[in-house]
Amino acid sequence: MTRAFIGLGANLGDREATIRAALAALAEEDGIEVVAVSTLRETEPVGVGPQPRYMNGVAELNTSLRPRPLLDRLLATEQRFGRVRVAGEHGPRTLDLDLLLYGDERIDEPGLTVPHPRLLERAFVLEPLAELNAKVPGLH
Repeated sequence: MTRAFIGLGANLGDREATIRAALAALAEEDGIEVVAVSTLRETEPVGVGPQPRYMNGVAELNTSLRPRPLLDRLLATEQRFGRVRVAGEHGPRTLDLDLLLYGDERIDEPGLTVPHPRLLERAFVLEPLAELNAKVPGLH
């Protein structure tokens, strides 16, 4: 099993309920165990025009899935909860699940970069990671 961390976010609808339901859905997937969830925080949108405030947090997983299949499950879960991804767009969303860390691995391939490329720029990710005692490359 590999220890992985995913970013959680939503700024449309009942944000907390959507995040909690998505975590429950992930926990039902073969090869994914939700170990811990940080405190969820209200945050301002970053680097985009006017839109509703976000609810953000981080979840710790134990997974037997490799990174790409794990990412595929995250994206499928987003879609299940109404997320429509548009390349290059950072608009409002019902659910955002980002693969932040996957063990100690560094991955740089089309559509998958781990650690997440903007991890060190975002307090709304770093604070929940610290709460869960995650080892963040570049900080430890």
